[in-house]
Amino acid sequence: MGTASSLVSPGEVIEDGYGGEGGEACEIPVEVKPKARLLRSSFRRGPRVIGASFKSTGSVDLEYAAEYERLRKEYEIFRVSKNNEISSMQKKEAKLDEENKRLRAELQALQKTYQKILREKESALEAKYQAMERAATFEHDRDKVKRQFKIFRETKEKEIQDLLRAKRDLEAKLQQLQAQGIQVYDPNDSDSDDNQTTVTAAGTQCEYWTGGVLGSEPSMGSMMQLQQTFRGPEFAHSLIDVEGPFANVSRDDWDAAVASLLRVSPHVPQALWSNTVRCYLICTPDTKAELDIFIKKHSSVLRRMCEGLGHFYLNVCFPEENAASYAVERKQEIERSSVCVLLLKSTVTSSLVEDCEEAFVKNPDGHPLVLYLRTEEGHNLTAPIRQLLERVNAADKAAKIKVVDHSGSAEEGANLIYAQLEKVIKQELLGLEGADVDSKDSGIEEGHEEDSGDVLWDLHDEQEQIESYQQACSSTTSQLGFQKYIDRLNDMIAAPPPTPPLLVSGGPGSGKSLLLSKWIELQQKQSPNTLFLYHFVGRPLSTSSEPVLIIKRLTVKLLQHFWSISGLSMEPSKILEEFPRWLERLSARHQGNIIIIIDSIDQIQVPCMICLGHQAERHMKWLIDPLPVNVRVVVSVNVETCPQAWRLWPTLHLDPLSPREVRSVVNAECQNVDFKLTKDQEKKLERHCRSASTCNALYVTLLARMITSSRSCWSLEKSLEQCLHCQDTMSLYRLALKMTLNSLSTDRERHIMREILCLVCASHNGVSESEVLDLFPEVELPVQSSLLHHLNRLCIVTLRCGLIRFQHLQAWEAVRLEFLGGGSSSTTYREKLIHYFNQQLSQDRVTWRVADELPWLLQQQEDRTKLQLSLLNLFVSQNLYKRGHFSELLAYWQYVGKDKSSMANEYFDSLKRYEKSCESEDSMTKLANLYETLGRFLKDLGLPSQAVAPLQRSLEIRETALDPDHPSVARSLHQLAGVYVQWKKYGNAEQLYKQALEISENAYGAEHASVARELESLAMLYQKQNKYEQAEKLRKRSVKIRQKTARQKGHMYGFTLLRRRALQLEELTLGKDSADCAKTLNELGVLYYLQNNLDAAKVFLTRSLEMRQRVLGPDHPDCAQSLNNLAALHTERREYETAEDMYERALDIRKKALSPDHPSLAYTLKHLAMLYKRRGKLEKAVPLYELSLEIREKSFGPKHPSVATALVNLAVIYCQLKKHSDALPLYERALKVYEDSLGRSHPRVGETLKNLAVLSYEEGDFEKAAELYKRAMEIKEAEPSLVCGNAPSRHSSSGDTFSLRGPAPLPHAPR
Repeated sequence: MGTASSLVSPGEVIEDGYGGEGGEACEIPVEVKPKARLLRSSFRRGPRVIGASFKSTGSVDLEYAAEYERLRKEYEIFRVSKNNEISSMQKKEAKLDEENKRLRAELQALQKTYQKILREKESALEAKYQAMERAATFEHDRDKVKRQFKIFRETKEKEIQDLLRAKRDLEAKLQQLQAQGIQVYDPNDSDSDDNQTTVTAAGTQCEYWTGGVLGSEPSMGSMMQLQQTFRGPEFAHSLIDVEGPFANVSRDDWDAAVASLLRVSPHVPQALWSNTVRCYLICTPDTKAELDIFIKKHSSVLRRMCEGLGHFYLNVCFPEENAASYAVERKQEIERSSVCVLLLKSTVTSSLVEDCEEAFVKNPDGHPLVLYLRTEEGHNLTAPIRQLLERVNAADKAAKIKVVDHSGSAEEGANLIYAQLEKVIKQELLGLEGADVDSKDSGIEEGHEEDSGDVLWDLHDEQEQIESYQQACSSTTSQLGFQKYIDRLNDMIAAPPPTPPLLVSGGPGSGKSLLLSKWIELQQKQSPNTLFLYHFVGRPLSTSSEPVLIIKRLTVKLLQHFWSISGLSMEPSKILEEFPRWLERLSARHQGNIIIIIDSIDQIQVPCMICLGHQAERHMKWLIDPLPVNVRVVVSVNVETCPQAWRLWPTLHLDPLSPREVRSVVNAECQNVDFKLTKDQEKKLERHCRSASTCNALYVTLLARMITSSRSCWSLEKSLEQCLHCQDTMSLYRLALKMTLNSLSTDRERHIMREILCLVCASHNGVSESEVLDLFPEVELPVQSSLLHHLNRLCIVTLRCGLIRFQHLQAWEAVRLEFLGGGSSSTTYREKLIHYFNQQLSQDRVTWRVADELPWLLQQQEDRTKLQLSLLNLFVSQNLYKRGHFSELLAYWQYVGKDKSSMANEYFDSLKRYEKSCESEDSMTKLANLYETLGRFLKDLGLPSQAVAPLQRSLEIRETALDPDHPSVARSLHQLAGVYVQWKKYGNAEQLYKQALEISENAYGAEHASVARELESLAMLYQKQNKYEQAEKLRKRSVKIRQKTARQKGHMYGFTLLRRRALQLEELTLGKDSADCAKTLNELGVLYYLQNNLDAAKVFLTRSLEMRQRVLGPDHPDCAQSLNNLAALHTERREYETAEDMYERALDIRKKALSPDHPSLAYTLKHLAMLYKRRGKLEKAVPLYELSLEIREKSFGPKHPSVATALVNLAVIYCQLKKHSDALPLYERALKVYEDSLGRSHPRVGETLKNLAVLSYEEGDFEKAAELYKRAMEIKEAEPSLVCGNAPSRHSSSGDTFSLRGPAPLPHAPR
């Protein structure tokens, strides 16, 4: 209960209820008993009753307080218990949530497993049904062959019985006539060949036997028989024999001709391979008005035209007032120029005469020339002008100079100059054959796309590689002692398979690129039938170092040797996966070796990645897989960055230069500038160049050029002293930059040099000369030309594909450290380039340079917003995609943070906005192209559902704006059909392909490349549907079209290069008689032969023969080569008697001059024997074929495929001579060699089996003939097609050219 003390504390004042004075509290020992009434009243809140007693009031309050306390404690207990319950429930809920998540994850995993198993089941069922279909097809075909052979046998037996019956009847009649005394004419008694009957060993022709099997001449350059009677490049079997890259080039294989052309020895003027149209302008003071008007009014038009076609344009002009101080630069610019223009009126200057002498007199055929002569009525030409014109006319023997004679105003004269220049650039330089080219249109890309099918690739990348190879080959390496490395490399290549990749290692600047280039050059001469695929990797983050583009380029180069390259995927991951498969497929078909060379493979780098070596190892996994037996891979790496796994490969390490080699390099550089060092200076250099970092090829070359530099501001002793303080290439490069800066006369020139180098360093792939002039208007071209010439000599920069680039990675690093503070200042220069290219975008100029540089620069600046805006410029993305930079475009979008679907939506929105502004027909055509590009891009991304809409919109626009039968409509139909093929809606795809085929045939004719493309697509579609017979018919027709159009147009861009090569060679044949000049004439004749210009080819080949006979003597082996080529040409023209005489003369020379087992001797023997056989002189052909067989056995051993080919050739002759008993063992021996070396299912085995079947039939052994023929047909049916390329993986050598037994690394076998 408690006491009243519980209410108040002692000493606390208690107020009286009536307002009286209170007193001090005291303890009152009174107990109060609780009553129900009081308890109830304790909850009342009314006023206290007046007059109540103290006792009753205190009792109520005490009861109230006690109850309150009790309730409060119960509430606390209740609250705590409930909180505990809530906490427990929450824990249970969390536990249940975890369990639920785990169960959901297990359910999803089970669903995925179920889906996977279901797909595997469906795949297995589909594979089962396909196998059953194939089995049924096989059984059907086998039964068909049985029935055909039965019919054939019965037919032949009936024919034999009829012939025997007819023979008996004739014999009976003959006996009757003889009994009557009538003389019978015997054809063997006649001397006339007209009565001779040519009998083929194949017997009577039948539709089940291919004609001329035994009469065929198996050629190692083709899988098919080449004994044809048709004239044309796809069937002609007369071969041109030349040394080097054109050896044994056949007109029946245009691809080989083009491939040989691209591997041609790089002794050519660089301007012909340049990507810049350089217009060298020479004027006098009185024609400066025309020049100024031309530059201001017309130069921009020419530049826009060239840039629209993927080239640069540059006016080169040295003002008269300072021309004398740039004599060396003027001469160099004239040599590099694409076209020279001379403007004359009445006066001449000394510099004009010098330039005119260099361009118009000394080498008038080196490049197109335009002469503008301004005359005035009543005024005769001055004496100096007349003398100059007489000299120019005397030098212009071929009348190639375009003369513009004008007497009007200066502005009209400028217009005439522009018109003539435009014509020259279009027709002679760019090979457009006078077509009307709009600079804004991407006509070149569309035309190229038509040639290459659905495969998109960049010709600039290819040109960069060609120029890299040529620049490396043009360097002098005789002083570097590379011969020992070349010999060792030959031995390593000749090792028996399987052979892992070969590693060429060395420090930076040790000469790895030079060694590989020289080795390729020598190998192409020694083994012309070997296919070389090379790639030179540039500095990190450049286009040439991107692994996907590298593999794609190598794949396209491989596929050039098929008639179609439409099977190549565009997706980056698939490109990397499919390259080894394409390599296997081609190696099984290629009649020779394939050598892949990748220089500086450790520099491969993906954007935003750091470790170079690991990137190379990651993206080049195919290197560690087993290679086909006729494939070799050579890669070069720096010792420091070589991946660890690669160090186990066979390695050729480049050692530092020996003191003798150092001395040789220095002396060579001194001789080039007519400079000589003292003995003490030479000793200082030798003592200095003894450490590993100071005796590599780059260091020594740079050191020698710095010492002998004519522009050095220091004395020789000081230069030598400063150079000897540099202990590595990097420090020497930095010193070279300081020397060059100090040698410049003004601060402005120093600023220009620093700015140019920093721009090149900050850019993606370099900057062009015209871009530098745009960025720095104050720079004069003579100053820029002089500076670049000097920097090039110091191995700092070079011009490649029209762009200023660094020659070596160390030069780039030196500029970065010296001028950019280690890269911290690169942002400023990137912003300059971004501003420049954005200006071009604002002017509606989207060139390949804008597409290459702008997105990359924005990515490096980490500006995702502007990068996305640049990608949404539809023409930028279109340019990147159409040039094959698919992976690069995809990487930009991934960097922005967009997935495939959101990226597609962004493009759709952008296209809709652009469509609202399209009104003219031209803009609608561009819109249709953009929609098509987007559709193809999405299809390649694996988004066929989203690709349909843009492709259909492109089709609608073209049908509306152009015409339903326009060729562009066929292109849209083709792309739309490709999407349906991905969806496996083959019926829709077939209908669209047929529509596209019909439109293409109506627009172009039945033998156009577009028709071939549609036929190939239909064939692949039928192949997927197992309609093999229909597919094969279409494929054969497509191959014939490809073969025919290849001669006329050149596969890819080969014909244009052939024309350029021919023009370049003509300028080299105008000097004095020499062996080199005769060799050039010979090569020029081959080029015209390949272009089907037989008259021109005969002229040059005859000149080559006559010059060789004068210079070398009539019995020199080179004369035999010219005779052999002329004989092939006369064979082509069906002038067989002349051809036979020349072949015999060539054979006599080669028998005397060459060893009995020389391949060239066997080559002449073969073709003379073929000519004998064609003319029916079989007895004369037999000893030649026998001798050819002996040579091949000595060269390659008795078990080489080349020997088997010679055996078949000899057996064919014996069969035609009815010497079946002599032919049979030769066929059997050839069959065994083919089976052992090439495999039992190789096409050559099938050909030999077919020949044996015919021979057995002729001998009367019909069962054996049937068995052999059946096996031959099985091999033929199993042979994969050229288009689809479904070749089995056969790691076997095939062909006449592969042997690893001889002393040479890859000996060339005669055909």
